[in-house]
Amino acid sequence: MKTFNAILSLFLITALVYYSFYGLMPRYDESKTPAPTEFSVDKALTPLEEIAKQPHYLGSKGHEDVRKFLISELYKLGMEPHIQEGFSLNPESKTLNKPINIAARIKGSQDGKSLLLLSHYDSALVPSYGAADAGTGLVAILESVRAYLASGKRPQNDIIILFTDAEEIGLDGAKLFVNEHPWAENVGLVLNFEARGTSGPSNMILETNGGNSKLVKEFLAANPDFPVASSLMYSVYKMLPNDTDSTIFRKDGDIDSFFFAFIDSHFNYHTANDNMYFLDWNSLMHQGSYLLPLIHYFADADLSNLKSDTDHVYLNFPLVKMISYPFSWILPMLIIATLVFWALIFYGIRKGKLIGKAIARGFVPFLLALISCGLIGFFGWKLLLALYPQYTEIQQGFTYNGHWYIVFFVFLSLAITFTFYKKFAIKFNEASFYVAPLFFWLLVNLAVFIILKGAAFFIIPVFFGLLSFFVMLRQERPNLLAMTFLAVPAIFIFAPLIQFFPVGLGLKMLVISCVFTVLLFGLLWPVFGYYRRKNLLATVCFLLAISFFVVAHSKSGFSEERRKPNSLVYFEDADAGKTYWLTYDTEIDTWTANYFGTSAKSASGILDEVSYSKYGTDFSFAAEAPAIEIPNFEVILEEDTLIANLRNVELSIVPKRRVNKIELYPIENIDFKYLEFNGQKASVSDTLKNYRGTKNRALINYFVSPNDSLKVKFSIEKNTPVSFKVMEYSFDLMDNPKFNITERPDFTMPKPFVITDAVLVKRTFSVDSLKMKRIDSL
Repeated sequence: MKTFNAILSLFLITALVYYSFYGLMPRYDESKTPAPTEFSVDKALTPLEEIAKQPHYLGSKGHEDVRKFLISELYKLGMEPHIQEGFSLNPESKTLNKPINIAARIKGSQDGKSLLLLSHYDSALVPSYGAADAGTGLVAILESVRAYLASGKRPQNDIIILFTDAEEIGLDGAKLFVNEHPWAENVGLVLNFEARGTSGPSNMILETNGGNSKLVKEFLAANPDFPVASSLMYSVYKMLPNDTDSTIFRKDGDIDSFFFAFIDSHFNYHTANDNMYFLDWNSLMHQGSYLLPLIHYFADADLSNLKSDTDHVYLNFPLVKMISYPFSWILPMLIIATLVFWALIFYGIRKGKLIGKAIARGFVPFLLALISCGLIGFFGWKLLLALYPQYTEIQQGFTYNGHWYIVFFVFLSLAITFTFYKKFAIKFNEASFYVAPLFFWLLVNLAVFIILKGAAFFIIPVFFGLLSFFVMLRQERPNLLAMTFLAVPAIFIFAPLIQFFPVGLGLKMLVISCVFTVLLFGLLWPVFGYYRRKNLLATVCFLLAISFFVVAHSKSGFSEERRKPNSLVYFEDADAGKTYWLTYDTEIDTWTANYFGTSAKSASGILDEVSYSKYGTDFSFAAEAPAIEIPNFEVILEEDTLIANLRNVELSIVPKRRVNKIELYPIENIDFKYLEFNGQKASVSDTLKNYRGTKNRALINYFVSPNDSLKVKFSIEKNTPVSFKVMEYSFDLMDNPKFNITERPDFTMPKPFVITDAVLVKRTFSVDSLKMKRIDSL
């Protein structure tokens, strides 16, 4: 009977771990036809196929097509959409462009604050089809609004639908709306839909300048069916340099947001694989399961009373959906748990159930497992990068076989932990050996209270662990099934986190997965401690780990399903009269070998400035390229006047070919007194600041609208020499007839997060060398 209970408890733990993932999101059922007032994945997929037909980054032909299509879809819903167009300058990213936002409104019956539904319609600059990012957001809004209107309700609040532009290059469409659109002043809440991958559950994250308590309460009241949210994600997000359009609403307008994003299959993010084929329809369904009930609730809610000075701990949990309580409870809960812990130790020693030597011995396997598995997770990933150097081509840090590596490291950690406990555990002293895990979990929660209060829900499984500890002290051999049920909170809360960190932050976070595996094992000791065949379990876990590693190895190469990101740029140094092929790749493959061959050399020294990229990637290899005639841009001096000691200059940089981006750099450190680009005033104090610690020193990164130019206006002290360097990019290398570039093999695709497949021309000019018109006056 004991063996049967042990086996049954192990199967139950396995089932609970599986459900902790499976129960996070709804499942698409193609045989089910939703009612007209319900969200329909099938209806949402129809416009999504049109949106994701072609890349649609700002300035591309597809960009205009998607804009026209979205406007027509809004008209079909009975709205009267309009566009908002104008130059937008982001002082942080130093991006300038002319976004074209699409806005429409459902008029409410009252004069309260407006509810704004938000997503962006531009795709990433690398030829990405934008099916997930943010096509799913667009169609989730279109379909949810359709279903809401089908209910026949009239909202009390205005409902604004906003499809922003230029999100991918600086959040500039959102900045244009928040700062210049008259509707922005009355917005009370934003629901923003995003994606950072092509699959997985959608996570709810808050954007607010104050506390979150009222927002959390309102979200609970809206009662979506599959909430995936935790204050840990909220706290971590605030610490990371990640931005969405919601960030602009918070910073520039002090407007709170809920934003929703699925992040799995991160390797597809901003790539050509962000298409309909790789999109998980369950993720789209999850977005709809959020939005429709939120529209129904917030359309009639008081949106003027969402601000708060206090924060809440919150997390999703099966069956009850969400748990929430104030930050003010964190310390009392920690104190209570600590007092109960020491009281139980005192009680166990008095009853003779706890032995001092056994308690001390119990720290040995736990610490050995914790340290060993942490080191394996940290150095193991570094070793894998050395064994598989091709992984460095995937800048997101999460490889195509990343999930297999996660389970490999998890089972390897379990094998190691079972082995240590088999070696050091003493029969009939299981309760004594539970002291070490509980002690460390209390230390973890103390650190959480000091550093990361959003993770304070970690204390909840500890309370259940203390209850298990009490049962262990009362009974010689507790019922393993009962102890398994007491471990349910630990499994439901921590099992998904073991996967979440490497999925969300890259496989370099495997060390956290390994450490959390040991910590979770410790909480499950009231079950595992009574298993007699720990060696057998260690062997099974080790064999499973090896099998998962073999699977990961079999998927370590590139294929049509797992495409290798590569890059190619044609660079002309117009000043030196030299031309080069450039690449960001760490390895030359069969396609790039056509241009680099055996003559590839380090790109160091070829180009002193590299366009900003998310991961600070620099060119790796260079090779001489044939000279191709490329029309030079023209610099037109519009004004050059001297008033007292201040020289005022206005000039235009006019492209003579279809270019997508112009970067302007100062040659010297210039003390600008005034600086303006296309009518947008720039902060002179930020001119020499590098963006987010990168080496890029551009004054402005101008993403060019069709048939447009860059107008620069500045003031400096007289007799100050002024020279500029211009980097002019066109994203047409692959289809430019002058170059005749061979088609990429099916196992490759353009590298994301960098400017690739581009023609780059660098040229410097001195303002004093231009034909000047100078007017001297007092």
